[in-house]
Amino acid sequence: MKYLKTFIAMIVLFALLPSSSSASEKGEDVYAERMEFYKTIETVTLVPWYYIAAVDQYERNIRGVRRDLPKAEGLSGVYFEPMKWSGPLNPNQEDDNPMSITLFNGVGIDGNGDGKALRTDDFDALMTMATYLQSYGSDDDNLKIALWNYYKRDKTVSIIAEIAKLYKHFGRLNLTAHSFPVPLRSRHSYRNTWGDARGWGGRRIHEGTDIFANYGVPVMATCYGIVEMKGWNRYGGWRVGIRDINNTYHYYAHLSGFSKDLKVGQIVEPGTVIGGVGSSGYGPPGTSGKFPPHLHYGMYKDNGYTEWSFDPYPHLRLWERQMRSKR
Repeated sequence: MKYLKTFIAMIVLFALLPSSSSASEKGEDVYAERMEFYKTIETVTLVPWYYIAAVDQYERNIRGVRRDLPKAEGLSGVYFEPMKWSGPLNPNQEDDNPMSITLFNGVGIDGNGDGKALRTDDFDALMTMATYLQSYGSDDDNLKIALWNYYKRDKTVSIIAEIAKLYKHFGRLNLTAHSFPVPLRSRHSYRNTWGDARGWGGRRIHEGTDIFANYGVPVMATCYGIVEMKGWNRYGGWRVGIRDINNTYHYYAHLSGFSKDLKVGQIVEPGTVIGGVGSSGYGPPGTSGKFPPHLHYGMYKDNGYTEWSFDPYPHLRLWERQMRSKR
């Protein structure tokens, strides 16, 4: 009965699939093409499109920053290791026969009804992932269980759930716009200090860019994202952490305080006011005034294993230019 249901689902999917050439030939927006892709798979598996899209985006992100994974070149970002796809004991690790893949306990399936289960095929790969998720259920809790059993990492589950939350809230995929973190009309200055030595609290490097501005100048979210952290840190003072759909964590420190209704789990977008420029930090909660008021802005990238700091200065310069060009 299980295989009959799968066979019927494949027939339905094949009928619903968009033409693989129509979108690219017409130069249509890749986000619209992906959305059609996700909703087609949602129709068959009942897994919400925003979860399918979130997994796909997460995989695309980590493939972009990891050297042990091939770069995503197609419509989908989902990647399966040959052994997982074809089966650990399969003598042909590039097997594309659905029957022999099943025989050797591989996960790969024929997602587009062409008779082959190709792990390099966008539809086959993402349909395989969606089918795996659906085996646990289609509600939030069961999908998170499925994700944990697949990735074995709490942070990965959290990141994918946050991306899904953003896609569901905005109802679209193109959430790549950015904003400069302080008003352009404010008097502010900054230079590239990422990597410079810092001595307070022990020898360390400066993991961000300091934007000097007057006390209380509004600090704004630079991206679409989820507030992951809000509170005090002995180094950063009052600070906020926001993660976007690209696995990038945006860190705002030394704030004078937070916006009244700001809370962990809140959805923000470019320009959302999250607090004010301050001089908090370098001591116990409430310490302030040990340095001139400024915003410490940091960016961190997650690759599925760990997270590291990278230089935000070029991004800040770009966002500032983009905003000024629109005025």
